[in-house]
Amino acid sequence: MENDSAIVALGALAQATRLDVFRLLVRHEPAGMAAGEIARQLDVPQNTMSAHLGILARAGLVRSERHSRSIIYRADLDGLRTLMLFLVKDCCAGNAELCAPLIAELAPCC
Repeated sequence: MENDSAIVALGALAQATRLDVFRLLVRHEPAGMAAGEIARQLDVPQNTMSAHLGILARAGLVRSERHSRSIIYRADLDGLRTLMLFLVKDCCAGNAELCAPLIAELAPCC
């Protein structure tokens, strides 16, 4: 991942509604959610939600699939992994014991 891609991804998450959308989609993995249901759960107008989902998709954090008349959105966990690895790539100057608490805290959620 390059700096520019990381900045786009972090910028996409640096807005309250988009952060809420991403966290909601992470909780609903692997099934994903229809755009309308995301909008209803977060009490956001559907046209506004479409714009937020588009920003997250362009940032590589969300992907979509058409199922019949619905578009199902899912958190792009590969995109999240790439971003997280970029952020901690040179963690603690190679001192694995210093990074161990971070890794231990992340491990149970996945």
